[in-house]
Amino acid sequence: MISKETAEHYLWGNNCHGWHLVQQLGLSVIQEIMPPGTSEVRHYHQRSRQFFFILSGTATLEIDGSRQILSQHQGVEVPPNLPHQMLNESDRDLEFLVISQPPSHGDRILVS
Repeated sequence: MISKETAEHYLWGNNCHGWHLVQQLGLSVIQEIMPPGTSEVRHYHQRSRQFFFILSGTATLEIDGSRQILSQHQGVEVPPNLPHQMLNESDRDLEFLVISQPPSHGDRILVS
C-alpha cells in the first residue's frame, strides 16, 4: 500500500510538493500540491502522455495556447509534443494527480 505519508516526497517550484505514488519503467503516478498563485513552467514531453486529475481546488491548465479550468474530480489528457502548463490562480491549495506513460522525468522540453 502507498500513501502520501509513505511515498517519496520532493519539493519543486515555489513551495510546491510532490509524492511519487508509482515509479515504474512504463508508468508514473504523482500526487502534487500547488499553493495559491503558483505555476509550473510551460513545457512539453516528446514521449510521455499525461493525465491530470484534480483531487481538490481549481486548476488552470494551459494546453497549446488554450486555457481550461478544471475543478474537483475533473481531468484532462495531454498527448506528447503538446506544450502545457499547470497554474493555480485560485486562493486555495490545488491538489491533483499527474499520471504519465511512460514516465515524464528526463522527457521535459521547456518552452519560452
